[in-house]
Amino acid sequence: MFNGKSILVTGGTGSFGKAFIKAVLERYQPRRVIVYSRDELKQYEMAREYTSRTMRFFIGDVRDRNRLMKSFEDVDYVVHAAALKHVPIAEYNPMECIRTNVNGAENVIDAALQCGVAKVVALSTDKAANPINLYGATKLLSDKLFVAANNMVGRHATRFSVVRYGNVVGSRGSVVPLFRRLLAEGAKELPVTDSRMTRFWISLDQGVDFVLKAFERMYGGEIFVPKIPSSRIIDLAEALAPGVKKNIIGIRPGEKLHEVMCPRDDSHLTLEFKDHYVIQPTISFVSHPDYAVNALGEKGAPAPGDFEYESGSNPHFLSVADMRKFLERI
Repeated sequence: MFNGKSILVTGGTGSFGKAFIKAVLERYQPRRVIVYSRDELKQYEMAREYTSRTMRFFIGDVRDRNRLMKSFEDVDYVVHAAALKHVPIAEYNPMECIRTNVNGAENVIDAALQCGVAKVVALSTDKAANPINLYGATKLLSDKLFVAANNMVGRHATRFSVVRYGNVVGSRGSVVPLFRRLLAEGAKELPVTDSRMTRFWISLDQGVDFVLKAFERMYGGEIFVPKIPSSRIIDLAEALAPGVKKNIIGIRPGEKLHEVMCPRDDSHLTLEFKDHYVIQPTISFVSHPDYAVNALGEKGAPAPGDFEYESGSNPHFLSVADMRKFLERI
């Protein structure tokens, strides 16, 4: 579906953006692939690695609506990956997080509508479900904005959907690179917040594949959630460094013991498919599709009335040995 099309990725120099663009260039023949991000050094370094003639690099911030309008001209598909996402930093700098994650989402929506973009997929996080930290709260607001945007399209063909998933193994700022750096520096122990803490895990390649598939599956208004494994953080540390002491340091500001991707309060809206869930919008659109059969013809069924998709009770739970194999594969 991307052959001959123009694709723009906000936050395109991040871990996901680079992996997504690499996959698009390898699998399709796009007309243009546009990186929209703030950091000129990252763009310079990426341009040296991604040398396809289809590549374009725009310096800009999602807070800047006028710049977004210019960059969205003649764009067919948008992946909105730009965000401030470091939980403790967001707690300390709340207004900066709000301006990027909430105001920036509104600007992306307005630019997509005014420039006639066909489809927008916004990346979310498990922290947006039943949020207790500012980052999660801003991403919940962002999710709500993108879902509700389908009610604002009017005569426009633009459609908006959301992809929500868990921790990306190996992404910048995540725990796996932290543990590996500490071990490389000769650390004799690894910091673990709480021995009970669990998280959902997904690889960059799995995240990219899921987003690409979301463009094909979407009608607009869905929150797509992949079925992915969970593990305890302390088991992840043991998988990386068998026998190394684990130092329990306590939960950081804004952290949960377990993450949720499909809240129990949304169980009446949740559909289960073979490899993913769909949370249907709470509002009714003028044109309301049957989300139980997606645009690819895949069929889903309503989740049980008390269903909750939580990292601590996830049926796909990784042991230390499983986690080691998972890390080796990626």
